[in-house]
Amino acid sequence: MRASLRPVPPRPRLGAVLPLLAACFALLLAACGREQANPSVRIALNWFPEVEHGGYFAALVHGYYKEEGLDVEIVPGRPDAPVLPQVAAGRVDFAVADASEVLLARAQGAPVVAIVAGLQKSPRCMMVHEASGITDLEDLQTGSVQMSVREPFASFLRAEYRWPEAVQVVPYSGSIAPFLLDPKAVQQAYVFSEPIIAESEGAKVRCILVADLGFNPYASVLVTSEATLKDRRELADRVAAATLRGWEQYARDPSAANAEIRARNTELSPEILAKGATALKPLAAPEGGTIGAMDPARWKTLADQLVKLGLLEAGAVDPATAYDLEIGRKPK
Repeated sequence: MRASLRPVPPRPRLGAVLPLLAACFALLLAACGREQANPSVRIALNWFPEVEHGGYFAALVHGYYKEEGLDVEIVPGRPDAPVLPQVAAGRVDFAVADASEVLLARAQGAPVVAIVAGLQKSPRCMMVHEASGITDLEDLQTGSVQMSVREPFASFLRAEYRWPEAVQVVPYSGSIAPFLLDPKAVQQAYVFSEPIIAESEGAKVRCILVADLGFNPYASVLVTSEATLKDRRELADRVAAATLRGWEQYARDPSAANAEIRARNTELSPEILAKGATALKPLAAPEGGTIGAMDPARWKTLADQLVKLGLLEAGAVDPATAYDLEIGRKPK
């Protein structure tokens, strides 16, 4: 072996090493403590960032998650984003869905639980041209109904209304362009999105809320797993508490959250976001209601409707297991 040309330093004595080891150990403990105090949390959205996620972005930009000691990442979604399977598999801690999706997922064995209802009233609507004169879906005699037939609200509408053969139900394309070209068209929409975009293109539209027709699942629901509620309940409590504050703030003033949404989804103009937040406010904060609250009776009604529509087998899901009313609501 070739000898080193550099002088070999003497080995440190044990007494000199111990203080160094103690200092390193203290730094390691401090780092672990910081990690525990500021855990990283991912919230997966069910769609591209929009005003339906306003409460989550408000909690982020106003620092409510940080005040709870959380390092939160909001993960944008996409069409058919499988957010509930990700929660069930532990790939994300929390996700956004609607109440009917939670019940259907539990029927498939996914141990997911709703903890905050962002929207008390479903934003789902059927959009029609004002000039069509349609004020009730019973008025439909001709034209097309563009909707995603796999979704529960579509099953509800097809069971509720027996339209004549001249009314064609066609798949929803995800674009309002076909609707704008057809004065007799009816299209699924969210009240804070497609109608506002259509009006920005010069169309005059009317919205018929599906909730007013009798199908009203909670929307923009914060969901987590049974495992998280069992093993990390304090974490879930902190995320829910901050999210509730976010929805309260978004109802008061959505401007900062909308700026963040706009930064992440540039297809939405500030004007569309502002109008969308106005349309969303009575859904998130209805008069006489409590932001984020959930009613067991509504969960049971929804489960019964899904059974009646043939989307759930009778007894397949106990709706009382699909939600937790305590998380995020206990006084500090």
